[in-house]
Amino acid sequence: MLFVFMALMPAARAAQQPVDTVSTEDIQFTDIPTPADSIAAAQAKMTDTAKKATLDAMAQAQAITDKANAENKTVPKTLWQIFIEGLLGGFTAVILPCIYPLLPLTVSFFTKKSGSRSKGVVQSLIYGVSIIIIYVTLGLLISIIFGSTALNEIATNGVFNIFFFLLLIVFGISFLGAFEITLPSSLANKLDQNADKGGLAGIFFMASTLVVVSFSCTGPIIGTLLVDAAAKGDRLGPAMGMFGFSVALALPFTIFALFPSALKSLPKSGGWLNSVKVVLGFLELAFALKFLSNVDLAYHWDWFDREIFLSIWIAIGLLLGLYLIGKIKFSHDSDVKYLSIPRVFLSIGVFAFVIYMIPGLWGAPLKSISAFLPPEATQDFNLLPVPGGGNTVSAATEQQTSIKKKKYDGNYDRIKTRGLDAWYDYDQALQVSKELHKPVFIDFTGFNCVNCREMEANVWSDPEVFKRLKNDFVMLQLVVDDKADLLPADQVISKYTGKKITAIGKKWSEFEAYRFNSNSQPYYVILDSEGNLLVPPSGSDENISSYIKFLDSGIDAYKNKNR
Repeated sequence: MLFVFMALMPAARAAQQPVDTVSTEDIQFTDIPTPADSIAAAQAKMTDTAKKATLDAMAQAQAITDKANAENKTVPKTLWQIFIEGLLGGFTAVILPCIYPLLPLTVSFFTKKSGSRSKGVVQSLIYGVSIIIIYVTLGLLISIIFGSTALNEIATNGVFNIFFFLLLIVFGISFLGAFEITLPSSLANKLDQNADKGGLAGIFFMASTLVVVSFSCTGPIIGTLLVDAAAKGDRLGPAMGMFGFSVALALPFTIFALFPSALKSLPKSGGWLNSVKVVLGFLELAFALKFLSNVDLAYHWDWFDREIFLSIWIAIGLLLGLYLIGKIKFSHDSDVKYLSIPRVFLSIGVFAFVIYMIPGLWGAPLKSISAFLPPEATQDFNLLPVPGGGNTVSAATEQQTSIKKKKYDGNYDRIKTRGLDAWYDYDQALQVSKELHKPVFIDFTGFNCVNCREMEANVWSDPEVFKRLKNDFVMLQLVVDDKADLLPADQVISKYTGKKITAIGKKWSEFEAYRFNSNSQPYYVILDSEGNLLVPPSGSDENISSYIKFLDSGIDAYKNKNR
């Protein structure tokens, strides 16, 4: 119908126009192109070519982004990781002194009390399911109390990070044997009385009694899991962690109820159970440092440098290795008369890890653990050469632009990538882009962003990636968890809450969410000098060739648009 309408329109208009009575049959008209017409035609041709090239580049970038996003789906992967961590934590809890000796006692209780093997198996299954219900309920309560919004804030909130640091230090000291964290004995006695009632309720209260009595061993593990799950910022994180933990904890009771003869193959209880607690105590102390580092970076304390972090980890590793080979003993430990095979292999792993960390004191990148360490820029003493040569990039760029002072530059000395010249204000970056005729590369990052540190250490360090970031872009790093105050002129009103935003990180976090519909980091965006999106953004992508294609697509789109 549209085509018919368009075809009939000229005829209709012709019918409405008056008839021209002047004859032009003997007159011939010749088109004479002018220089202006030639230029216009050439420009149109060039514009069409540039548009086609830009569209092709965007299509290619979209394919790259879709592939990267398909390989880096953060939410399911995060929940899966939390479940696996919970599972490992549960299996670890099984071999602790508070639970391991209860395995044969509990299984024997069910098989003898039930009167038949089949009934004992059913009761053991109910016992295991009760354990799962109790722990998953605990995880759900954590989620309900905090809510998804609060969980998203936990990873960068100074009070929470300090609290988690102190909590894990207490857990570590407890595992080392200084004291035991226990719930009130009256609670355990009350549950134990209800467990004698029999039936489903009695089995449930019996499982509850196990949870309370074993808290001195499981409490630190549960606490660590909940801290880690909450820091992930996912509503289902704590519940998923507790689900994995409870499944691993309940599984041995159920399996040994099905196969009671397998109990004979279990190692006997002994001093090795306490050794497991001590090893976990050292690990808790090491893990606690990450939360202290988060606060140090976000609030610009500037005293917890990378080499200090590594020195403490090395010291903890050495003490753990000496403990495993029997050179250090705590008050509750038994004498190590000889080294068992598991101790030998664990000792080798610990000492090897310590040796691996030592070069990091002089600037070695330590890529396998870079995500957990403070940024390399916090290193006071670095023997490695600056990538790309020289460390005067900032001064050279400032000489080429009309902007002589970068906003907020002093806030980010501790997360700067050596050799790269970054800006930290959106308006300034657009101005520099116009003057240097380069696209803007936005890196939405954070002080406490683990994946950001991995990308910087494992991808940006690649020579081809580094060369493009240094030479072909105006780099703009927007730190979404910076707690420092904005300049009065830079403060804005939130489009979501209507309140004034006074913190730097809040401004860029909302900017990312409002403009690009994302709140994850790292998040990479390529814009032209007017702030227009050139190619689809990209998240974390540790495939170097894919990341190079993403950068090249942005460079090509910018060049085609400005021909």
